Formats: sequence, structure tokens, C-alpha cells
Amino acid sequence: MRVPKEMAAALGCLAAVFTAAAVGFSPAQARQRGQAPAPSPAPPGQVSAGQARGVGRQSQGAAVRLLQTDGTVVTLPLEEYVQGVVTAEMPASFQPAALEAQAVCARTYALQQAQAKKHAADGADVCASPSCCQAYAPSGGDWGDRAPEYEAKLRAAVQATAGQVLRADGALISAVFHASSAGRTAPAQAVWGAAVPYLVSVSTPETAQTVPRLESEAAFSPEEFRETVLAKYPQADLSGPPESWFGAVEKGDWGGVVQVTIGGVTLSGGEVRSLFGLRSARFDVAAGEAGIVFHVTGYGHGVGMSQYGADLMAQDGADYRAILAHYYPGTELGSI
Repeated sequence: MRVPKEMAAALGCLAAVFTAAAVGFSPAQARQRGQAPAPSPAPPGQVSAGQARGVGRQSQGAAVRLLQTDGTVVTLPLEEYVQGVVTAEMPASFQPAALEAQAVCARTYALQQAQAKKHAADGADVCASPSCCQAYAPSGGDWGDRAPEYEAKLRAAVQATAGQVLRADGALISAVFHASSAGRTAPAQAVWGAAVPYLVSVSTPETAQTVPRLESEAAFSPEEFRETVLAKYPQADLSGPPESWFGAVEKGDWGGVVQVTIGGVTLSGGEVRSLFGLRSARFDVAAGEAGIVFHVTGYGHGVGMSQYGADLMAQDGADYRAILAHYYPGTELGSI
């Protein structure tokens, strides 16, 4: 389904909000319409072997105008651009099916932004800023002796999905993704304020044993905490002991904080995450005279595909079609 108007601005710049830098990947990664004819129909959300061969041919000649970080614009073949995004946005050590799912997300997002003319004033379709569009890296940079192996692996992932994109009701979707969740992903409404039918909360397999730093802590002294809050919210009343600063905490079914009251000011979980630089809005907080400690689970906004979840699904035998169908329910995989 088409993204509601009230979501357009939010989703336009949030397809890679988690970003390579936020995910904690390597320095190199942090730099991170109709269906083709098929001999037999594929189930919804899947592409048959015949379709996969056809879409690869249909993507030939497609190009993306990329606004680089130095302000210049370069035109790249679409699939070369997609490979650069996958290089920047996902570890090359991940399973091939996870890399293939990432390639479809990257391609879908880029073409959606081109349609929306987001960077038309710059003479571009997308930019290389991970805080606005998607990270892009022409090579892994720090892969060392494994560079040839990883480059071939990423190239194969892009070629395996060449020309394939996700749609809902005929429109390219906002293929947002994040690093990791725990148990369930977050619905779009919880993060950006408007529901999107294919960006709902779904199960995801990450655990503290399978994902590095799935759980983290962020600690602040009472003085640091007070200073940070009052700089942004001067109306907050933080005059009493730290344990009195926090009111009711409302959590969603997916485990993330919907809103919390601090010093009489009600903030969303996302606002608290941004204010204190937390890895996600899924947190518990403990406050006392010694300080305030956030116990955080997951990394990123939590909406759409979990990258670590995709890798774990792939380890269990899921292909990229199954991964995408799981994290973007109700969407269809087809050709550009």
C-alpha cells in the first residue's frame, strides 16, 4: 500500500536511519512495474526462477545519480550502486540470503527516492549520507586478504536479485531496515506516528547469545542527566532526588518504550533515545543517587527488516524471498 501522506516526510529520510555507523560495523561499512513474464506463477511475495532471470535483463541500462558527500554527483549503473550500498550497510560475513535481501531493500529504496525526486534540486536521485538516504562504499576497505572473496560474494548477491524490488498495491515500498531487535520488530506507527500496513511488528529471532552487543547500558551521573534534559526541555522539573524524576513508562507490545515522563515532561521513546544517544528505544531505566542507567536492547529504530534477524533466518535455511516476505508482510517481489 502507498505510504500515507503524513509518513512521506518521515520515511523519506529514514530508510537507513540505523546507518552503518549506528550499527557498530567496521569503519569501511560506516562510510555505509509490472511483473516479468514467468513460465509458472510464483506465490505472493516470491519470484519464480523464470522471473529472476527476466528481471536481471530488465535492470540493464538502469542508472542512479548519486550525490556524494563532497557535493558532486556521479551517475552509476543501478546494480553497481546497489552493491556499494550493501557493502556499506551489511557485513560481508553475513549469509548470502541476508545479503540478497539487503540488495532488494537498497534497490527498492533508491528507486522510490528517485520517483519522489527527493534530491532533484541537487541533480541527483539519492545521496550517500546514511543519515538521509543510504550509505555507499565502492569497496569494503578493510577486508584485507578476504577482499576478493567478499567482493565476489556481494556481487553474487546483487546479481541474484538483479532488478528485483518490493511493492505494495503497485507502489514501491519504504524498505526501511535496522540492525537488530529482540523478539519483535517495532511498528512504523510507534516510531513515526502513522501506521503503514507492511511495516508492522513481526517476530524476529535475535538473542543476546546470537547477536553481539544486543544488550547495552548507558550510564549518566545525576548532574549529566539533569544538564542534558534541561538543555532540551528547560520546563522539566528535576529538583528532587533522581528516583523522583521519572513518571510512568508506557511500553508497546514489541517491548519498546512508547512514552515516558521525565520531570513532568512526556517524551517518546525515540526522543529519549535521541537525547541520550541510546542504541534503541527499547530500554529500562534505573535511577538513584549514584546515577541513571539505561538498560537497552537492540540497535536502530526497530522498524522493517532486522539485519541480524535476516542473517539468523538465513542460517536456518530461509532464502531472501522468505526473509523479505516475513519482515514486509503483504508486499510483492517483482521487477523494476
